[in-house]
Amino acid sequence: MPQYVIAHSPRLSGEVRVSTSKNAVLPILAAALLTPEETVIHGIPRLTDVDHMERILRACGAETAREGGSIRVRACAVHSPGDTADMRSMRASVLILGPLMARTGECALTMPGGCAIGQRPIDLHLKGLQRLGARVDMEGGRVQVAGRLKSANIYLDFPSVGATENLVMAAALTPGVTRIENAAKEPEIFDLCRFLSLMGARIAGAGTANITVEGVEALHGAEYTPIPDRIEAGTLACAAALTDGSVLLAGARSDHMRALLFKLTESGLICQEDARGLRLRGRARHPMEARTLSYPGFPTDMQAPLMVVATQTHGLSVFLETIFENRFMHVVELRRLGARIRVEGQLALIQGGVPLNGAAVSATDLRAAAALMLAGLVSQGVTRLNDPAGHLMRGYEGLEEKLRALGADAKKTAG
Repeated sequence: MPQYVIAHSPRLSGEVRVSTSKNAVLPILAAALLTPEETVIHGIPRLTDVDHMERILRACGAETAREGGSIRVRACAVHSPGDTADMRSMRASVLILGPLMARTGECALTMPGGCAIGQRPIDLHLKGLQRLGARVDMEGGRVQVAGRLKSANIYLDFPSVGATENLVMAAALTPGVTRIENAAKEPEIFDLCRFLSLMGARIAGAGTANITVEGVEALHGAEYTPIPDRIEAGTLACAAALTDGSVLLAGARSDHMRALLFKLTESGLICQEDARGLRLRGRARHPMEARTLSYPGFPTDMQAPLMVVATQTHGLSVFLETIFENRFMHVVELRRLGARIRVEGQLALIQGGVPLNGAAVSATDLRAAAALMLAGLVSQGVTRLNDPAGHLMRGYEGLEEKLRALGADAKKTAG
């Protein structure tokens, strides 16, 4: 069982390089199923979710090979993956749906898993594919989608990142022009579309609410390095804000982090763009208000780490979670450390400036795990973070190693 030990840490200082974005890598790997030619993805982070996706690609008939920090994928003949543990282990497994429908006209898959942070149905994915002409049958926890796709106009009831990605990939090989309205605008969407364009796709409007895809007969291989991880960078920025740090996040894209950086700057942290990344100095001193929204609003994935920062600012901070209905599970664990947080539905009220004390805590989901590690940095004594499900390794490449490189007393002791 993974376990981490974090002691009260001094002021963080130095430089660390931000890893490649997990949320960009996973859909790009899925997109490799769209062509029989070889694709090469560089900068692959060491994450269990990436390992799961690689095994899913192989279960779909693709050949994969690791070479250092790169993955080569050749998907000459593809098919549905069957009922595998990897399919059930993470939400992103559903991203094979669009590519397989585009390549073969059918796909059967197990309902995806992932963090238990709320209901995350795939109905928007399926409704979009139905608009493209697919038939959908659901039975016993499995989804069967089949049919020859045709272009259509699609309106998403919510700007779902996964649904946008799946529909763009499906439309890339669908004859005619497909328009997706109310599409997600996250940087990872733009990155996927850029990769698809290198493969020969014709896409306009990537990164906006209206994406147009003109289907082509075939896509070819490509070589690509995805964007840096804005959530990892944001988590490390919160660590700097907690410890009065002086940190350079090499490779970080501040243009992908505007909402978070605005909150941290408002609270007192000095954030400066640098030719090499993002420089952070000082500490968060003032309470804050944060409301999670779809990009470019404040990201739900940063809610838990920023809440830890709020516990150390004097005054009352208010957080409103609008994306997931069960994303305050970390609050119970933060209270074990002494945090004064009251939850009222989707609202969290944080009375900051209260000292935290080390204790044994448990990771309830991926971002909660990172938040609890940050809380350990400012807790007196020792904090033991138990992560039986391995949440932290799903989405952060050696977070404790990067914190330690900046001077933190954090280490992995088991698992």
